[in-house]
Amino acid sequence: MTELSIIIPTYNERDNVHEVVARLGRVLRSVSWEVVFVDDNSPDGTSELVRRIAQVDARVRCIQRVGRRGLSSATIEGMLSTSSPLLAVMDGDLQHDEALLPQMLDALRREPIDIAVGSRYVEGGGLGDWVASRALISRWAGRLSRIVVRANLADPMSGFFMIRREPFHSALPHLSAVGFKILLDLFASSPEPLRFRELPFHFRARKAGESKLDSQVAWEYLLLLLDKLVGHIVPIRFLAFSVVGSAGVLLHMASLTILYKALRLEFVIAQTISTMAAMTFNFVLNNLLTYRDRRLKGWRLVRGWITFNLACSVGALANVGVASYLFGTRKDFWALSALAGILVGAVWNYALTQIYTWNARR
Repeated sequence: MTELSIIIPTYNERDNVHEVVARLGRVLRSVSWEVVFVDDNSPDGTSELVRRIAQVDARVRCIQRVGRRGLSSATIEGMLSTSSPLLAVMDGDLQHDEALLPQMLDALRREPIDIAVGSRYVEGGGLGDWVASRALISRWAGRLSRIVVRANLADPMSGFFMIRREPFHSALPHLSAVGFKILLDLFASSPEPLRFRELPFHFRARKAGESKLDSQVAWEYLLLLLDKLVGHIVPIRFLAFSVVGSAGVLLHMASLTILYKALRLEFVIAQTISTMAAMTFNFVLNNLLTYRDRRLKGWRLVRGWITFNLACSVGALANVGVASYLFGTRKDFWALSALAGILVGAVWNYALTQIYTWNARR
């Protein structure tokens, strides 16, 4: 029986695959192990290379995902594809020190713990050549995680750990599967406090390829925290849609104030122009953020913009209609009239655009 499955989510990591497999073979000589590369349809041919290696090494497997993206969801899918009692997660860019895997395995074999975590912030660990700004952001993100994680983890943002199958399956129904921080998700989702041990490692420089970190990682981290706080009440995508909508509200109200109060346009005209501006603004942001895993490009972006506007047109009419009616009853409450119109259109917009604009099956 395979004792240990190592799950490695990948996107454009072709140049690292051979080295990752070779290093795992060196450090896990006396262990029955397998490695599962979960590739999000990398354009560089990562999945094709993994399959070629798997033809001569039965310990190597490939899951190629088409039409969906995300490190956390890829990790969960990889874990569910195995039957091993122990599951490890590490990056495919060689920044995680594979030499720590035997220590993690030994800790889980000998100690009554659920998870062994590779930590950069315990004694003996380190951030490698990180610039000061990145290190500062990482520490602040770790502090924010205390909102949803009560465990006294030194490195809750780590992406390098090994967990028993039972606690993983216990947390599974409650996982958000949002963004990059699957460890944080596991600790926040587990119905019972996870017993853990942190082991030090030094974060290494990437050997090949490009970093996947970008400005949207912070957005996804915010969504994860929000989902852990109120996701049991409101779906995570609607949370994201609402956050984007809030930015649209600011644009809407600024536009309305200028058009109605400064330029003295008729309220209905000002409200209509402001609604259309906010609707287009929301489409762009939702495509970049809320539906990042279904992001529209090329001609699909144009078609998406058209379907978004068509789907939202009824919501816009309801928005303007409700706002105009309320404004007619109390003209001094013009701002509240506009907000009421926005609220009426919001649910309609979300429901229809989920179906017609960003439908994953289309």
